[in-house]
Amino acid sequence: MWDRQIPELSQHWRIFRYDLPGHGGAPAHPAAAVSDLADRLLATLDSVGVQRFGYAGCAVGGAVGAELALRHPHRVAALALVAASPRFGSADEFRRRGVIVRSNGLEPIARTSPERWFTPAFAAAQPAIVEWAVQMVRTTDPGCYIASCEALAAFDIREELSRISVPTLVLVGAEDEVTGPAEARTLVAGIPDARLALVPGAGHLAPVEQPAAVTDLLLMHFSTSWQDTQASIPVPPAPGFAAPFGPVVPVAEITAATELPEASATGRSDRYERGVKVRREVMGDAHVDAETAASDGFTEDFQEFLTRYAWGEIWTREGLDRRSRSCVTLTAVVASGHLGGLGRHVRAALRNGLTPVEIKEVLLQTAVYCGIPAAGAAFEIARSVIEEETTPPA
Repeated sequence: MWDRQIPELSQHWRIFRYDLPGHGGAPAHPAAAVSDLADRLLATLDSVGVQRFGYAGCAVGGAVGAELALRHPHRVAALALVAASPRFGSADEFRRRGVIVRSNGLEPIARTSPERWFTPAFAAAQPAIVEWAVQMVRTTDPGCYIASCEALAAFDIREELSRISVPTLVLVGAEDEVTGPAEARTLVAGIPDARLALVPGAGHLAPVEQPAAVTDLLLMHFSTSWQDTQASIPVPPAPGFAAPFGPVVPVAEITAATELPEASATGRSDRYERGVKVRREVMGDAHVDAETAASDGFTEDFQEFLTRYAWGEIWTREGLDRRSRSCVTLTAVVASGHLGGLGRHVRAALRNGLTPVEIKEVLLQTAVYCGIPAAGAAFEIARSVIEEETTPPA
């Protein structure tokens, strides 16, 4: 994606590029959080002796850059966020994309990527680049793609933008329909030292579609905002790393970070907040928002109890993973005859990683032990939900 920026940028700086896990042939070690990607990247930079750096990232790469600037501001001298957003769409949208990939593979996503990433005129004039984009998605590891969807579903820094303290260039294609000018202006309004650059004639992948304009903007930004790093903290060459003016290739994989144990939370308010988070991840924002909106003085205590106890205590226990809990839940709902709630639990099961085939097997098992009439009704409900959730967008 940055091939056409590298020759000019490498005349001024030492360039480090990395592939996301499972992308571009990199080893398939999924990272389900943007913070995990940032930690892995820092670990790799540490290993090659890089302490302070300027960072440019596009789309999910921009999310990683924002995370670095928020959590490790002493490491980032200047930041360029390209086609980025403080929140990429909705969590439901990205988790549904994960369901589609899990059920259909990456082909439906690959086929529709060019129309999301490029302007129609560019796509018509550059069929080879369009084919590159399709192949890039098609050859990505599905598990890592789904993990990236989960990472973007959970990414939301709207309330934290004011804490990004490094000079920031927010660059966006004027015709970007994925993370467009509106999202860019939100970033600029929230980050204290930020400037907006609108690139005419560019869609989502502006570095590919308008390479010269993007290169000039990056050169100007890093040359004027990055004064202290080059002079005060010189970076020595590291063994096996590209020289400042030599050819640059992506690093195969950013180093896996050491997992840290989660802090224990035993207080009532912590259980409730944890429950809200898990309930949204499993059931979806749309469902939780609807339940919350419908709550009133009579039902709000029940909703608080449900969130704190079911989602904050039971669904967060370590004894079963979410896939297993969905299997148990589907069986229990059929067995109890509460089929009115089955549809939302089928949808949750898909989000938790069960495939349509696995859901079918669960329902076949319920037919043996819970009765054929109940299972028959469950199959009808589940089929409708699965068709809705797994059908790729037209």
